[in-house]
Order: sequence, then C-alpha cells, then structure tokens
Amino acid sequence: MDLFLELTEKIYHVLDGKKAVNIEILSLKGISSIADYFVIATATSTTHMHALVDYVEEALEKSQLFVKHKEGKPLGGWMLLDYGDIVVHVFNQEMRDYYALERIWNDAKKIKF
Repeated sequence: MDLFLELTEKIYHVLDGKKAVNIEILSLKGISSIADYFVIATATSTTHMHALVDYVEEALEKSQLFVKHKEGKPLGGWMLLDYGDIVVHVFNQEMRDYYALERIWNDAKKIKF
C-alpha cells in the first residue's frame, strides 16, 4: 500500500468515526494530475462540517502532513482540504448533490476500506 493510500484510509476512518455520511474514496491515479485521491463526505450540519474538517486536519498533523490549501465555508455547504496528492471534500447534502463529484469523476476507481 502506498503512503498516500494509507493516509487516505486514515482520513476515511477519522470521518467515519465522527459520523460523516456516505464517505467515498476515488482514485484519480492515471486519469488526472489534480490529485491521486479524492475523499468525499457529507456532513449533517454546518457545525458537523466544521468539526469534520478540524478532526481531519488534527489527525494528519500528527502524521506531519499539513494542509496546503483550505477552501470553502460550512455556511456555503462545502469545504475542501488540499493535501496535494489527497483532496478532501466535505459537503452538506444539497451541495453534494449539486456538484456530484462521483458522477463527474465516474471513470475513477472507487476504493473501499
């Protein structure tokens, strides 16, 4: 297992442990230079979204991986954490349906943990 896949799995478990909904992992290897992995999750409220993002940042900082770019706001329904090879998207349900990343990247391999 590669390092970025291991970190992606760690992100998955952090989000799952904090009750994120419908967590999807997409491998973009070989189909995009944006990142190797997208982690997509749904938060149940703005407070939940903010907490999920905070927990992911804290967990990865313990592994000496720091966010390169952070975008969005819980009130806007979407937040992004860019770690270079891993991009984490946390949406509310309305924004997740609107952006439909899984549909846009339907040629990406889905990874299950």
